[in-house]
Amino acid sequence: MTHVNDALERIARLDPELSAFIEVWDEKASAREVDPQLPLAGMPFAVKGTSGMRSYAARRLLAAGAVPVGSTAVPGPGTYWQTWGLGAHGRTVNPWRADRTPGGSSAGSAVAVAAGMVGLATGSDGAGSVRIPAAWCGIFGLKTTNGLLPSPDRTGLASAGVLTGSAADARAYLRCVLDGYEDVRVELPVRARWSAGLGFARPDPEVESVARGAVERLVAAGVLRLDPRPVALLDPQDAWLAVRAGDPSAGAAVRGENDRRLDALFADTELLLTPATPNRPHGHEGPGELYSTALTWAFNLSGHPAASIPAGFTSDGCPVGLQLVAARGADVSLLEMAVAAERHAPIVRP
Repeated sequence: MTHVNDALERIARLDPELSAFIEVWDEKASAREVDPQLPLAGMPFAVKGTSGMRSYAARRLLAAGAVPVGSTAVPGPGTYWQTWGLGAHGRTVNPWRADRTPGGSSAGSAVAVAAGMVGLATGSDGAGSVRIPAAWCGIFGLKTTNGLLPSPDRTGLASAGVLTGSAADARAYLRCVLDGYEDVRVELPVRARWSAGLGFARPDPEVESVARGAVERLVAAGVLRLDPRPVALLDPQDAWLAVRAGDPSAGAAVRGENDRRLDALFADTELLLTPATPNRPHGHEGPGELYSTALTWAFNLSGHPAASIPAGFTSDGCPVGLQLVAARGADVSLLEMAVAAERHAPIVRP
């Protein structure tokens, strides 16, 4: 486990270039005394944004003995796109490609974990805000089932999430924040379905190829048994925008139909697999006309738990995430399936 002072040293050394943090709480973190018997005693963690310490998850981590070391960058003012971050030293930089964004809105949390400044950072996910930066920074990100943990989002779209170096590292988070957590044994191979675009999105061919390659490795390793039936949802864009604008009735038909299709899918399938994003990390000037959320926000509407695990890299050195979606409430099982995927088919990093 990383020591608090080691984490603070790495932040001081790396953050001027990466700008993952808004604030760093050096003195408070170094001086904090914790009960060594607590499950996360002395583990440094970061919180998303200036209000991060008020989140339910942060309070539970604190009660488990973890030590908050700072608040991480989120998108700054003046732009409608959320896949970037603004920290104390300027724009937040993707640690794999300095000319690209890390994704967002949990931008700084993803960078802090990817650069090894902390092993765990909190996030929130209303359209892909944990899964997108996890994918683009080459780490693990989990969006919990909507409503499983308290969230201040009145629309019901945003769920608590976490970013860690691996799915195995996320166990500590879920064990501490989820009341009644019980270990689950996952039998392999897992019944799974693959969809590159969910019936409406058109992913970058190389992103699709990298994600599909990860699926094929998992099949070859005996982790997955792939069902070849296609998966087709209705494009959730207008429904998501209507809910976010406070007019859920405008998107009710699309939302209801997608719920029916997903209920049918998970009646005999344990895992739905897609690329986490249809595109690779974009530049700091913005995504243009692309919706980086095209493959994630359907599950904010439906409420299913979803995660991004590293799938590999494009030829220009950009990380690609593989999205794993499970039945509502199956968060622990989803986490265990992600752990199995990482164990049996690890990613070779460049």
